[in-house]
Amino acid sequence: MAYQLYYWPGLQGRGEFVRLALEEAQASYIDVGREGKAGMAALLKILEGRNLPTPPFAPPFLKEGETIIPHVANILMYLGPKLGLVPKPDKLRYVANGLQLTITDLVAEVHDTHHPIASSLYYEDQKDAARAKTADFLANRMPKYCSYFERVLAQNPKGPTYTRGARLSYVDLSLFQLIAGLTYAFPKATENFPKIYKNLTALHNRIAIRPNIAAYLASNRRTQFNQSGIFRHYPELDG
Repeated sequence: MAYQLYYWPGLQGRGEFVRLALEEAQASYIDVGREGKAGMAALLKILEGRNLPTPPFAPPFLKEGETIIPHVANILMYLGPKLGLVPKPDKLRYVANGLQLTITDLVAEVHDTHHPIASSLYYEDQKDAARAKTADFLANRMPKYCSYFERVLAQNPKGPTYTRGARLSYVDLSLFQLIAGLTYAFPKATENFPKIYKNLTALHNRIAIRPNIAAYLASNRRTQFNQSGIFRHYPELDG
């Protein structure tokens, strides 16, 4: 049975972190939001949740049979053992989940650089606040997060190839997406990343050429970064 991934069409967004895990594992899945009007109707029906004891609040959510799992970190914690993308010891699975939750925090801060006042407003309605928010993000928040993940890689007892242990995990795939998104949104501010964050850069480059990921990136299944997603490039914000 194929997994069903529900997310808004035309966006990488938070759903991309789940897609990368599914693509790396070559799992059978349906990207329901891309199934036209029928897909959107199915997504909205679950969100309304009139026949569900606990409907999800928002996409992304994953459906397997009658089970519905919301939230990126929660979905990846569920999928990790099934796809072989998490360390086997139970205690390390919680470590991986903690790292993924930290990525979730950073993604939320990235979103707030272009929507610092309200998601319901257009970017053009909050440009001044976005400039102030992004200046602080680039000067303080982004370096704090990236330095942390650089240190996590450096302190892995098995070496800096992966975040934990000697095998690829969904956290590594999510860090790939994070670095890809940051360098798209802020090319000037991240131009020295390879010198400052050597382990993160090496991880990104290594994952980009993994056969399954490379094939996905070159396919039409991969939605390109755009000005409707989380990672947006506004030249006036790129310090």
